[in-house]
Amino acid sequence: FEEVTYEGYGPGGVAIMVVVLTDNRNRTAGEVRRVFDRSGGSLGAAGSVAWQFHRKGLIVLEGTSDQIIEAAIECGAEDFDASGGVTEVYVEPAQFFQVKEALEKRGIAPQSAELTMLPQNTVRLPEDKVQQVMRLLENLEDLDDIQNVYSNVDLSGVST
Repeated sequence: FEEVTYEGYGPGGVAIMVVVLTDNRNRTAGEVRRVFDRSGGSLGAAGSVAWQFHRKGLIVLEGTSDQIIEAAIECGAEDFDASGGVTEVYVEPAQFFQVKEALEKRGIAPQSAELTMLPQNTVRLPEDKVQQVMRLLENLEDLDDIQNVYSNVDLSGVST
């Protein structure tokens, strides 16, 4: 098996990165291209959208108290977002496991922890494009070889 990243654009100019683990590159490329084409998107060349994303460690902690935020900063958090009852802690990939373990040693168990691709900027879509993009992302995630799908679409405030 090999890991391959495909990049492309969806309706409304949404940048999309698709990470796959495949034993047949040609089959997977055809499947990914077909999903993009049928959903009004286009598969791009390597590097066509990657520049719009940063690789980061994301650790999600339950709660938004000052103690949680202080502990995250003391353990090496680069940035955080405390809203919606959770604190999202962002770290450099090289520090990811170190920060996660330091939080666990303080008795703060993460709800989730992963390496992810965060968009530098997000795109708000007109209502007529939201369903198209959602269908594209769902169809990509439904493919067997897909590991992760990242996009820069901003769905805050959108009812789906």
